[in-house]
Amino acid sequence: MTKILPGPDGQPRCAWCVATDQYVTYHDHDWGYPVADDRRLFEKLCLESFQSGLSWRTILEKRENFRTAFAGFDPEQVAAFTESDVARLLADAGIVRHRGKIEATVNNARRMLELVAETGSLAAHVWSFEPEEPPEHGAAISPASLALSRDLKKRGWKFVGPTTVHAFMQAMGLINDHAEGCAQRARAAALRAGFVPPGRA
Repeated sequence: MTKILPGPDGQPRCAWCVATDQYVTYHDHDWGYPVADDRRLFEKLCLESFQSGLSWRTILEKRENFRTAFAGFDPEQVAAFTESDVARLLADAGIVRHRGKIEATVNNARRMLELVAETGSLAAHVWSFEPEEPPEHGAAISPASLALSRDLKKRGWKFVGPTTVHAFMQAMGLINDHAEGCAQRARAAALRAGFVPPGRA
């Protein structure tokens, strides 16, 4: 399978991203760079959960709608959502209207607040699962994602299987899965080299 293809500017990129300009922008500016912000990490876990069984393109096209619908993914606000909020979201055509995933997002916000109270931050906890050795490029799961998935499920999180968690770890820079030859791989590596994971300062 081809791992890199030229983007609209002729620069080589991961082959999966060149289908649309929106994908290219996401690939170049979001995907694979280390993130330490709790809200961004929570948002990504939620969006990857919604992506389960769908294409990421579907979720990316609705990302701003999701942000509006879920109060910017502020975990304290989402944790306070009630059944009337769930009903509101089920009627919102701008997002994926899946009751299980909506209820999981509310549940996960509550579980996140518990985790933060225990560990200090979602970021510190997530980054404690950073793999010492990168998994095989393009893998769907990894030992690190299996471990983090098990941990989150034990804490009561929903829709956080190992494939979902692996995609999250790729996107948030815990794994540099930009393909060899991709123009963004070196940038991701440089940012990671200067990044101090939360809790290790």
